[in-house]
Amino acid sequence: MAMNMNKKDEDIFMEMNTTPLIDVMLVLLVMLIITIPPQLHALGLNMPVPTKEVNPMPPQITHIDLDDAGKIYFDGDLLSGKPSLEARMSAIAAKGDQMELYLKPSKKTQYKYVISVMTAAQKFGLNKIAIVGNERFAD
Repeated sequence: MAMNMNKKDEDIFMEMNTTPLIDVMLVLLVMLIITIPPQLHALGLNMPVPTKEVNPMPPQITHIDLDDAGKIYFDGDLLSGKPSLEARMSAIAAKGDQMELYLKPSKKTQYKYVISVMTAAQKFGLNKIAIVGNERFAD
């Protein structure tokens, strides 16, 4: 505590010196900030490893189109249903070459049809899937 003597009134004013308290509080705040562990939100991604090799052969591309009713067109051929789609995909997977699938749903295709095609491709190990034609949806 500090005393402040006023010569005129000769009254003693007792005031608390808050500067050391503020210094202590700032030191405690800095220590608290330093000791808080950082929040790490990690997301595991399988990123491709860059290589200097140039692939001499362009990838084989298979086009899969979906219309509004969920009908599947495999390279322009209308398929009868999911079993015929899975038969075609198993034939592609048996070749061993990793093909790229370009999936092009129409604007009013239900999401369940798109997901069924993607799960069928994943079932047979066809992981290179691209959804193309998204510029149509930018209305």
